[in-house]
Amino acid sequence: MHYNSHLNLNYMDRTKSKAFADDFIHITRGKTVREAEKVANVEVSKVSARAKQNKISFNDQKSKVMLMTRRKRKERKDLQVYLNNKPLMQVHSLKYLGIILDCKLTFRDHINFITEKCTKLIFALSNPQNSTGG
Repeated sequence: MHYNSHLNLNYMDRTKSKAFADDFIHITRGKTVREAEKVANVEVSKVSARAKQNKISFNDQKSKVMLMTRRKRKERKDLQVYLNNKPLMQVHSLKYLGIILDCKLTFRDHINFITEKCTKLIFALSNPQNSTGG
């Protein structure tokens, strides 16, 4: 796809973009939430403009924004980042390349998901009705 052109845009130092297949992630750092929000909006508008040039569209319904921090902040934590002039939904966790990332970087949601998946698998394997015997 044309993601290479998005990865090679002239981003600010506080911004990184990564892509794998059709998954695209954009990471912006800021000293404050407002700074990160402002930079994210500038950078997302660059991505959006390049996408229009390449006749690519990003689904604003599937695109999400998440504030990731371990700090206890007293400032507002809601983000207003826009794609295609529509606000992106802010989430507290999201799945990227099979890993569930949470806003505090604890990986609890991912560990719980994998634990539940393994428990179901162990139950299925240990259930005598599932075994084929002679």
